[in-house]
Amino acid sequence: MKRIVIFASGSGSNAENLIKFFQDSDQASVIQILSNNPHAKVLDRAKRLGVSGLSFNKIAFTKTDDVLNILKASQPDLIVLAGFLWKFPENIINSFPNKIINIHPALLPNYGGKGMYGMHVHRAIIENNEAETGITIHFVNENYDEGAIIFQAKCDVLANDTAEDVASKIHELEMEHFPKVIETLLNE
Repeated sequence: MKRIVIFASGSGSNAENLIKFFQDSDQASVIQILSNNPHAKVLDRAKRLGVSGLSFNKIAFTKTDDVLNILKASQPDLIVLAGFLWKFPENIINSFPNKIINIHPALLPNYGGKGMYGMHVHRAIIENNEAETGITIHFVNENYDEGAIIFQAKCDVLANDTAEDVASKIHELEMEHFPKVIETLLNE
């Protein structure tokens, strides 16, 4: 059985979708949710769905090996960033090469980098009158949103769309594609 650990900072809709997708799988399961926000709704979702949830602070993540040691003890086959807002430290990246992926709410390399997450991305898409946007699933490296691209899915941005409309379209793409891409990666 393949083991998935999810990092999330916020509400956790992607994390919940992944937990439910793999709940009845004989191939993989989400074994743990880790969050940098002790008040994140994702931890409530994890508890409700019977998945271990832990929060940590910046020192445990970037200055010590505390989070790395938690991961080593969990022995994940894949680490999934689902709305996780901190840059991943090199000690974790180096310990889990090609085993850490992220989902980004735009078509990278456009609209990536520090500060480009959630509604910030969707507002930029609208402000720049983009005709399309989408999601990118990519490997995590030492730079924000610069790891090798695994998968992209696109959607149209209509002239009268708001940032909230774009967010809704992106959410649909995430719910549809993220679990399937993870399943494919775990079978490779």
